[in-house]
Amino acid sequence: MRPTTILKLVLVMLLWASCFPLITAALDLAPHLTFAAIRAFLAGATLLAIGAALRRPFPRGVRIWLLLSAIGLGATTFAFLGMFHAAEFISPGIATVIANTQPMMAAILAHALLGERLGHRGKIGLAVGFAGIVTIAYPELFSTTRGSSALGFAYIVLAALGITVSNVLIKRLAGRVDPLMGMGAQLVVGGVPLVLAAMVLEAPGTVQWSLRFTGALLALALPGTALVYWLWFSLLQSVELNKANAFSFLIPIFGLAMGVGLFGEHIGWHEATGAMLTVLGLDLVVRRRRGEGVPGNA
Repeated sequence: MRPTTILKLVLVMLLWASCFPLITAALDLAPHLTFAAIRAFLAGATLLAIGAALRRPFPRGVRIWLLLSAIGLGATTFAFLGMFHAAEFISPGIATVIANTQPMMAAILAHALLGERLGHRGKIGLAVGFAGIVTIAYPELFSTTRGSSALGFAYIVLAALGITVSNVLIKRLAGRVDPLMGMGAQLVVGGVPLVLAAMVLEAPGTVQWSLRFTGALLALALPGTALVYWLWFSLLQSVELNKANAFSFLIPIFGLAMGVGLFGEHIGWHEATGAMLTVLGLDLVVRRRRGEGVPGNA
């Protein structure tokens, strides 16, 4: 894997890691589903507008739109619904562990549907990386300050499954549609159920359009969603899903770094140990074995 590809993947994970702080920074200013729907439509419309300005081809064909609809349902509807609601019911530690089962679930689907194989080193790498995530989240796993209700568990599992399936479908779609148009379309399509649910279950007119909410929304929707999905789709056109997905183990590490840099939080032995295990696991997945060819890896 080329250094530029690695840097892009790291940037993707850094942007994804910034999403949760941005959500929590303004979640008290808007109903959850309404906030998620505005995020999806703003990000999707931005990508589609850029694509139209650059005269990129619009997706065509029934099969293409079926794939885009399924991706939107998983990556946007289910993932946003789970992320925005899980924090109310489940501790961050448990949420982190459950969410990071996604690379392992995706590896199973990628093997079955895409023919990707990790090999023994890659499988060990995923296991080591996941052990690092568990180590990082260890104190919160046994914390009694917040419940771990069945509803919260269901929300985070829904988000993880949605992301897992959508990533496999994005990989299958890669190279068949323009990244700007494809990701813009799935965000808009996936945002429709969120809008309908918000209209039925919430009061969208209660959004407090303050500077704090607008700033968080713009940062979340543009770099945190539009840019990150465009980059992710573009990368999956040339990188195996299993190898790219392993970089998601970096998200909790970036979260820790943000906590230290922005909020003065302290890193203990379990965070440091977990971070080292995670990086080791990622290296095992990504490192090319001696004599392995490079086709398909940009």
